[in-house]
Amino acid sequence: MSLISRDISQAVSLLQQGELVAIPTETVYGLSANALHAKAVTKIFEAKNRPRFDPLIVHVASINEIEKYASEFSDQAKRLAEKFWPGPLTLLLPKKIIIPDIVTAGLSTVGLRCPDHALTRALLQQLDFPLAAPSANPFGYVSPTTAQHVNNQLGDRIPFILDGGPCRVGLESTIVGFDGGSVIVHRLGGLSIEDVESIVGKVKLNLNSSSNPVAPGQLSSHYAPRKKIIIGNLEALLVEHAGERIGVLSFQKKYFRNHSFVLSPTGSLNEAAQNIFNMLRILDESPVDLILTEFVPDNGLGRAINDRLRRAAE
Repeated sequence: MSLISRDISQAVSLLQQGELVAIPTETVYGLSANALHAKAVTKIFEAKNRPRFDPLIVHVASINEIEKYASEFSDQAKRLAEKFWPGPLTLLLPKKIIIPDIVTAGLSTVGLRCPDHALTRALLQQLDFPLAAPSANPFGYVSPTTAQHVNNQLGDRIPFILDGGPCRVGLESTIVGFDGGSVIVHRLGGLSIEDVESIVGKVKLNLNSSSNPVAPGQLSSHYAPRKKIIIGNLEALLVEHAGERIGVLSFQKKYFRNHSFVLSPTGSLNEAAQNIFNMLRILDESPVDLILTEFVPDNGLGRAINDRLRRAAE
């Protein structure tokens, strides 16, 4: 299994040697490699069994590094970065040639993000290259929000996990792109659409679910446990599946039965976002055959939570 530690110097050394290191962010744990080193990035795809046509996000230490890796930085993009970086926002920008094609799946744009986690920002500041880092899990599975989640899934494939504790946000970053004067959200995530619109006005949605994504995390079947998930009215589903071995994931209401979890007893969407992947993981490892769940209120972070539930149920 991997070595788990808070030792930044060891992470720096391994990354400089072209090795993989799992890193903490405020969203989920990422599986990182030198984003400017094509051979190192290839190891990410191999460890995750991730298709090469699915692009990666590149993590930078600060907004000052944008000009190194992006050929354009529009006023809209700059205003978003100034407001929400570091934070759960990825900007899809025209890339410079320094970014290898394997990182962007041959696309002309690259997703750039400055993570809001002290340990990983300290790591980035000690490196002279950015880090390509998708979620640190086997492709398509539930994203990891603790170092132990990473070790359970990829511990036999990577040498080191930088332990930054549980992730504070719990959902991947929101991905925003630009087309002329339009601002386009390509993936719902830890920054709400309302927050984005408060800075740049009305946005368009392009939540592509095809086999040819234009941004990371767009494939229709993703973030999924291995066990079947059904979403709907929990009261009706519990009657319909009475007698079966089921697990329950509800938003607020507690169902007093084995293998039942509540995302947020107080109805907090922030708390629900923090809990969703961990609770799905626990249910997936429980002795149940089926997971029943329901949508949360479809506003703010609820839109991203519901997006993850839909794709987990594909």
